[in-house]
This record gives sequence, C-alpha cells and structure tokens, in this order.
Amino acid sequence: MDFTAYKPVRIFTGAHCLTDHPEVFAACGRRALIVSGAHGADACGAFADVAETLGRAGCTFVRWTGVKENPPAPDCREAGQLAVREGCDFIVAIGGGSALDAGKAVAGYAANPTISVMDIYDETKRTAPCLPIIAVPTTAGTGSEACRYSVLTIDGGAQKKTFKDVSAYPRASFVDPRYTATLSDRYTVSTALDALAHAMESYFSPKTTPASAEAALDAARAIWDVLFRQGKRTGWTAEDRARLAYAATAAGVAIDTTGTGFPHPLGYCLTLSRGYPHGEACAVFEGAFLTYNMLTAEGSRRARELADALGTTPEEMIRRIPEASGISLAIPADEREILIDRVAGAGNFANSPYVLSRGEMSDIFARLFG
Repeated sequence: MDFTAYKPVRIFTGAHCLTDHPEVFAACGRRALIVSGAHGADACGAFADVAETLGRAGCTFVRWTGVKENPPAPDCREAGQLAVREGCDFIVAIGGGSALDAGKAVAGYAANPTISVMDIYDETKRTAPCLPIIAVPTTAGTGSEACRYSVLTIDGGAQKKTFKDVSAYPRASFVDPRYTATLSDRYTVSTALDALAHAMESYFSPKTTPASAEAALDAARAIWDVLFRQGKRTGWTAEDRARLAYAATAAGVAIDTTGTGFPHPLGYCLTLSRGYPHGEACAVFEGAFLTYNMLTAEGSRRARELADALGTTPEEMIRRIPEASGISLAIPADEREILIDRVAGAGNFANSPYVLSRGEMSDIFARLFG
C-alpha cells in the first residue's frame, strides 16, 4: 500500500475557529493583503472576523476586492504588484474557490514581482516560494483550502490553466461552516456538486491511495446523503452546512493526491462559454464519467464500491447527478468542436481507468447538447 502524502496545511474547523487563533496570523507576517470578492466575504461575516483577528495579532492589512469568478491570471499579477507596493508579507484569501485560487496566485506573483503573467507556470522563472497564505473558505465546494492548486483563466478568458507548487499550500485554513450560511440555494447545491465531483473523480484516479480513497468516500457519503437521500435543495440546517463544508475539505484533501478527471476540463467549456457555475458544469458530465469508466473492469469495480458506500447504485448516480446540475441547453455542432479543442489536451482525461478519445468527447457533447 502507498501511504505517501504531504499535507502541510493546518486546518482548523468549527464555529469561531478563526477568531480563536490570532497567533496563526501573527506567525505568517506583519502586514497582510486580504484577497476577496466585492461582497461575499463581508456578507457572511468572514471579513470582519479576519480584520478583527489581524488587529489582535498585531498585524496591519490592505485589501484587494478584485476577485472575479474564474480569476484571470493578469488580475492576480496586478494584485501581486499591489502586495509588493504595500509591503505585504502574507496573503489572506477569503471566499469561494475563485478567491482562494486567486490568493495563491497573488502570493506567487508577489514573491516573484518581475515575472510575466505566464511565467508563474514556469519553475525556472518563478524561483521564489509563494508568500505565506491563509485560506478562509466561504463556500462548501472548492477544497482549495486543503490543496496546492490554483486554477486561473488565460488567453482572455478562453482557457483555464492550473498553477501548482508546494509553496502554494495555505499555511492554515479556517473552515467555519457559518460562513456558508449566506450562500443562495443554487450556489449551495452547485458547490456541493463540485465537491462531489472531486470525491468521485479522485476515487477513480489511478493515483488514488488508501488515505485519499478514505477522504473521497467520506466526502461523497455526506454530500450524497444531504443532496440525494434527503433531497435538500433549500431549508439548510446548521448541521447540513457543517456536513457539506467538511465534506468539501475532505474532497480537497483527496484531489490534492490524485487530481480530477475529465468532467472538470469538459465542465470548463460550459463555465467559460455559458457562465454556468463550476459545480453544475462538472455534474452534468458525471454520468458520462461513470458510464465510460464502467466499460473497464477496474472502473466497474470502483463504481460498485462507490455506490455501495453511498447506499445507492451506479445507475442511480448516472441518472441523478446530471439531473441535479439543472443544465439543459443546445450548443451548435461547430461550436461544440471548438470548445472541446480548447480542453482536449488536458491531463485529466488520462486520470481514470477509461481514457476518452477525441471522438468520444464529441459524442458526449452531442448527446448532452445536440
């Protein structure tokens, strides 16, 4: 058995876990750049808690609220330059996956202020480690608080490309489910579907280990129970919020070992071209992910194991997860091919027992969107 793992993130969980630990902020530096969107971090109370805790830690801060969904790499470089000008020596990222991913990239650009936008992906040019990062998730889906991945948009928003480095792990992450309470019903479901996609795709990966498999199964069980067994789409209790938040973090632990499968790059096509939230865009492809992988003996075995752990069947998962995405649209055939061409070279396609051909990608798009 391979138990190889490196998880340097110190993860705190529970109500008030952030405000209980000002010493964590003090250990990261003296002046922070807070990276967030314009509204969500304030609405849920996370920004106020961070500002108050930084004060008690003896730290000052400046704030950048320019995070967009699917954060553009050029924006992150500009924020890195702001951190340099303001003398910031660590980053606090507050928000969903976009904010946490942006925070990691900002930390990389700030530590390497002379690099170009694309140089962040080149280890021969990005020579200094990222500034220390503290992550404060306010959604229950991304898992970015538990891993080293930062997914950015490039080419004017036409493509996504992942920056990853061992120094991009947050030094600490504070998972307080109360910060997810202001999420809309749609985004609560979508982010949970994102975490479920992480768990499922991780479980099928050839890179899976006993530890990552356990994390993936724990996450999938909790999410399946809330979304599908209980059928929750509204009326979220504090217990629901906590289960989803911790499941998202567990799924983040899993994909940090394994990466994700082909629903992720295919999902990017819908996110970037049609604006669908990331979780919905991944979920619509999960039925195809299970169907194709069950054509192999290994994929069929894993599908049965996963379904058994959830108390369901592969066939029910194939049907219900795409339905939960709520996506129903038509995409012209020529545009479908252009979108697929943008992602067909992603390494995610090899990260499961069944490896899709280019033609099979077209077949999936034709069935779903023809």
